[in-house]
Amino acid sequence: MNQPNYSYLVEKTGIKFPLIGFYDVPDTSLFDQLIETKACVFAYFKQWEKGKYLHLTKEQYGCGGAGSWLCDVRTRTKEQYVTFLADDEGLKASHELMSLWIDHIKPYKQVHPNLVIGPLKADGYEYLKTITFFVTPDQMSMLMIGAQLNSKPTDPDPVIAPFGSGCMQLISHFKDLSIPQAMIGAMDMAMRKYLPENILAFTVTKPMFEQLCHIGENSYLDKRFFKDLQKVRKV
Repeated sequence: MNQPNYSYLVEKTGIKFPLIGFYDVPDTSLFDQLIETKACVFAYFKQWEKGKYLHLTKEQYGCGGAGSWLCDVRTRTKEQYVTFLADDEGLKASHELMSLWIDHIKPYKQVHPNLVIGPLKADGYEYLKTITFFVTPDQMSMLMIGAQLNSKPTDPDPVIAPFGSGCMQLISHFKDLSIPQAMIGAMDMAMRKYLPENILAFTVTKPMFEQLCHIGENSYLDKRFFKDLQKVRKV
């Protein structure tokens, strides 16, 4: 399938930042301006804005969190993780809770040797796994409604907001990439310093991306609530 046209969605919502794709590829020949990561994934946010791509492998993954949750490379023992996250960072109320969380979460399983993160590239759609919108709270509300449009009460939750690192919220928390689902991200304090203070992430699977891209005229993006919000914001 060809990459759907997302221009209407971006124009109507006023999203300014480039949409960022998470690619799992056999080789990196599709991508130019490739950067080998040496730090937190989000430390390269400004590089993404310039059209550059971040390259991760099991040998070169930058921070330990990305190694663990994106590349499935354990950089510490479980006990070391528990101590670091519960004691040093204070992210759970007890060692027991942190241990249970680590046991429950599964890392992303690579299909190919190379992970690439950067602006959407139409000829790479076959290898695209998730798409991330960097948005203001107003734009988040617009995308949230879009994610709910085709959802029945019996469907899997169309939007989730799980606890975890920023890079986990790019893909690892999706249990099934074949269903339309979105994740609220950039909620990890450790990576917030790399983003503008009013920007959050909204990451979607390909099926959800395709649904969002099919939103057209006479949708909620042309109705009263949307127009009222634009009027207040003087857009």
